[in-house]
Amino acid sequence: MLSTLFVTTPASSNAAHVQPVMHFPGQGDLLTWCQGMSIGTGLLLILLGLVYLLYGWSQYKWLVTVNAALIGMYVGAAIGARYNYMLAGGALGGVLAASATLPLVKWAVAVVGGVCGALVGAAIWQLAGLQPDMAWAGAMTGLVGFGMLSFILLRGSVIMYTSLQGAMMLIIGLLGLMFKHQDTIPKITQAMNTQPFVLPIAVFVPAILGLIYQQTHSSGGAGAGGGSAGGGGGAPAPKK
Repeated sequence: MLSTLFVTTPASSNAAHVQPVMHFPGQGDLLTWCQGMSIGTGLLLILLGLVYLLYGWSQYKWLVTVNAALIGMYVGAAIGARYNYMLAGGALGGVLAASATLPLVKWAVAVVGGVCGALVGAAIWQLAGLQPDMAWAGAMTGLVGFGMLSFILLRGSVIMYTSLQGAMMLIIGLLGLMFKHQDTIPKITQAMNTQPFVLPIAVFVPAILGLIYQQTHSSGGAGAGGGSAGGGGGAPAPKK
């Protein structure tokens, strides 16, 4: 999901530069990116999406670290591209972000929740038919709401966020593979342009399934992974 936030284009010096995102990516931007996606990227997104969907809570520390590393790589690449050191900047940014995330995992969860909330809020704003140039208002509302929820209900928030992210990665990867068949491109594009609720429903269904699966099958991982972060992992008192 986070890897879709930047695009590289060749410059006059044959060096790649990172283009910052200047607007909230719409459905058309997503379809355009999926059409140019490679088969390897699509398969990687599907596999990672399944991991987030099924093991989001039991492995949330590592998955949140991966998210932080991707964000750090993007920021580092954007800074390094100005000096023709995009790869070095991306690698350095990813390492620094991942290193800072491990001791501050609860704050990292809040950041992930804020990003997910911003995406959900902006998407709902656009689906409601409100002014597109004011989508930032819906994004800010979702960011604050989901970010605060992370500190109140850690386990429930992690399950919800990882399920949502996993579903988005899964659907984007599947779209990328489906677009490799030229005869399916006009059908999918027409269906999504004429029925804007198709993509949200396609993401919502696997997200709910992943949430239910994690809620019912991650009790063991919750005790092991959430003891220090969630505050409820203490050992039972011995019997007298």
